[in-house]
Amino acid sequence: MNTPRTTLYRDKLNGKLMGVCAGIADYTGVDALWVRLGFIVLTMTLGWPLLAYLVMGMLLSKKPANLYGAPEETRYWQGVRQSPKRTARQIRAQMKDIDRRLAEVEHFYVSGNPRLSQEIEQLR
Repeated sequence: MNTPRTTLYRDKLNGKLMGVCAGIADYTGVDALWVRLGFIVLTMTLGWPLLAYLVMGMLLSKKPANLYGAPEETRYWQGVRQSPKRTARQIRAQMKDIDRRLAEVEHFYVSGNPRLSQEIEQLR
């Protein structure tokens, strides 16, 4: 399940150099400032993150311009990338709630109309 919305991209629009830190920030949902600061600290202490940054800058694709339609969609896909199981549970819970509410509406209309109740029972 590697859709365009669950892929790591370079974010040249919000990036400073190659857009790798901005891409990681977009992918994880963490503020880009913290990703950049973490990168600087790791580079100063270890050194190899600079090489990893350059490799990622060359290998990652640029983020498509119309990847997300709205800020809510951005947050949703960041949540999917962070915890797909939790997102699936949330969607399942929302669907159960919708099903429950539809059953209540059906019960409301059917209880006052015996003919409609009979037709619905025939469809089952």
